[in-house]
Amino acid sequence: MTDTDQMTLSTTATRLEPLLSVRNLVQEFVSRGPGGVKTGVVHAVSDVSLDLMSGETLGIVGETGSGKTTLARSIIQLDRPQSGEVIFEGQNLVGMSKRRLKQARANIQMVYQDPFGSLNPRWRIQDVVEEPLLGYTRMKSAARRERVRELLDMVGLNPDVYLRRRPMELSGGQAQRVAIARAIALNPKIIICDEAISSLDVLIQAQIINLFEKLRAELGLSYLFIAHNLATVKQVSDRVAVMYLGRIVEVGPSEQIYNAPLHPYTRALLDSVPGLDPETGVAHRPVAQEGETPSPLDPPSGCRFRTRCPFAQDICAEVNPALIEHRPGHLAACHFPLDDPDGVAAALK
Repeated sequence: MTDTDQMTLSTTATRLEPLLSVRNLVQEFVSRGPGGVKTGVVHAVSDVSLDLMSGETLGIVGETGSGKTTLARSIIQLDRPQSGEVIFEGQNLVGMSKRRLKQARANIQMVYQDPFGSLNPRWRIQDVVEEPLLGYTRMKSAARRERVRELLDMVGLNPDVYLRRRPMELSGGQAQRVAIARAIALNPKIIICDEAISSLDVLIQAQIINLFEKLRAELGLSYLFIAHNLATVKQVSDRVAVMYLGRIVEVGPSEQIYNAPLHPYTRALLDSVPGLDPETGVAHRPVAQEGETPSPLDPPSGCRFRTRCPFAQDICAEVNPALIEHRPGHLAACHFPLDDPDGVAAALK
C-alpha cells in the first residue's frame, strides 16, 4: 500500500463511524496458589480503548505478556471482561446474552497462531470448513458442499485434492489456509489474527500475508492483526497500536509509528529489530531493552513503563499519562514524548 493510499484511507476513516469500538476495557484474573488460595490479581488489560474502521487493518504489537491475546479474547467475549464496552455496529457485546452473542460472533472471527491446535484432527477438511455453516445457516447439504469448495478455492487450495484430507496430512501453511477458509465461511466483517503467521517459515508467512490482503480487497474485511514481529505489522497495517503491560501506550498511522515514534517503549521495540539502513546499506544491530518487564500481578504506579524508561521522572510514578493526540491521528501516553525535545532534554538532566 502506497503512502497516498494510506493517507486516503485514513482521511476517509475519520469521516466514518468505527466498525468496532472498544472503550475502557478492563480484564483481570485472580491468581491462586497451592490449595486455591488467592495470591493476587493479574492486571491483563487495563483501561484499553481503540477503534477499528471498516476495511482497515489495525496492527497490535508488544512484547510477550503485554496483553495482546487477552485483549483479542476479551473483544470477542471468549473471556468476559470485568468492565468496559465493545461496540460492534452499535451493539455492546459486553453483557450480551449467549444467543445474541452467538449471532454477533458470526461477524467477528479469529485465526489463531497454531492452525493444528484450532482444527479437529479427526475431521476431514470438508467437515472442518463446513462446521460454521452447520451452526449458523440453514443451507442444504449440496449448497454447503459447494460453499466449502468455493472457500477452499478462495484460499488457494484445490478442493479436489484437499477435501478428504485430515489436518495432520497438511503442511503448516496449508492448515492455516484451511483455518482462514473456515473463518470467512460466514462472510464476517472482522477477522482477528492472533499471531496467525508467527509459527510459519518466512516464505509461507509472505504467502499468507498476501492471502489476507487479497481477501480484504475481495470481501471488504477489516483486521485486528496481532503480532510481535514489527516488520510484519508494518507491512500489513494501516494503523498500529503498541501495548505494554496491559495498556496501549501509542497508536497512529503505520508509517509515523515506524519512522517517528512518540513513546520511548515504541522506540525501544524498533531498536531491538535488526535491519539495514536503506540509504547506507549499513547493518543495524539490535539494541536489547534494559530491565525486566514488571509482573502484571504488581504493575508499577503511574506509567507502567517508567521502571525501564531512560526519561522517567517523579511525575511518571505519580500520574498515569493519558493517551493524547500529539499529531493528527497519532496518540501517545507519555509525559515526555519523543517529539518534545525540550521535555526529553529536561528529563535527561
